Amino acid sequence: MTIVQNLIVEEFGSFIGKHSERLIVTKGDETLQQAPLLHLESVLVSGYGVSISADAVRECTERGIPIHFVSGTGTPYASLYSAGLTGTVVTRRAQYDAFRDARGLMLSLAFAQGKIRNQANLLKYMGKYRKETAPELFELLRERADELLNHAAELEQLGAFPEIASGERATIDDWRFEILGIEGRAAQRYWDTIKNVLPDNCDWKGREGRGAKDPINSALNYGYGILYGQIERALVMAGLDPYAGFTHVDRPGKPSMTLDAIEEFRQPIVDRTIFGLVNKGVKIDQDERGFLVDATKRMLAEKVLNRLESAEKYEKKNVPLRIIIQSQARHLATYLRRERDEYQSFAMEW
Repeated sequence: MTIVQNLIVEEFGSFIGKHSERLIVTKGDETLQQAPLLHLESVLVSGYGVSISADAVRECTERGIPIHFVSGTGTPYASLYSAGLTGTVVTRRAQYDAFRDARGLMLSLAFAQGKIRNQANLLKYMGKYRKETAPELFELLRERADELLNHAAELEQLGAFPEIASGERATIDDWRFEILGIEGRAAQRYWDTIKNVLPDNCDWKGREGRGAKDPINSALNYGYGILYGQIERALVMAGLDPYAGFTHVDRPGKPSMTLDAIEEFRQPIVDRTIFGLVNKGVKIDQDERGFLVDATKRMLAEKVLNRLESAEKYEKKNVPLRIIIQSQARHLATYLRRERDEYQSFAMEW
């Protein structure tokens, strides 16, 4: 039987059940997929009209296999874990307390710096092999990457302001506007530059979030939805509350911590994957309403999840990105508990 690490179920009318030591996906009398539980790491339910048995849910939670649900546009709307994973009181108390002191602020700065540095590194990566074939584009990408790094340096300088060290203005509420302003200017420069590395026939107008109907933004949004589940799982396993963030403000039902922690991984995992597919001419199919078709959603999910298994340099070793995400979540937890002096965001190599 084929080893399946990430079970993806998107077909309307599918049913996920458990038989012996495996999950079986059926539709009517037809068996669509089988996944031995021994090797399974996650279940992704993408789309509508998919059902799952209580036995399958129980077996997954007992084995630590998360079940993530995302809509057809990639919006996460539920995740199932073992109830025992949320019983980490010490870490969560430290997380809540950090909102009122410099720890929360320093984490916000680190997340923003990580995001901007990875934006710069991805531009450098995309220009890496264009020095001879497209020298003007190569120079543009290097120039824009340097400009992004200047924004990261702004954040570093902000973190050294004396009023933070003195405790006079040392919470995220004191500096959120400044951080978001720098992050926003960097994002505009990054997305404006991305237009130059996409094929001319894409006719991409720029970045658009929820509700986008063009192929590239739809693919990005769907990819971020898949990554979201991986980030949330890592936070929960590290004992953190995915709803108690710092940069993203608190609102009922808003997973602020997940939205904070995802920032340093968007470019290394999703952007690099989607832009690579587009530049290779892979077609992103949509239906008449502008939604991704099932085959495209499956293809994108497989590519993003495969990217998670790719190794990157991390703490002087080559480590799969999936493990890096979990390690960063643990570093977050130890920093919040004051067992670590600082939190350093992850930076991809180029």
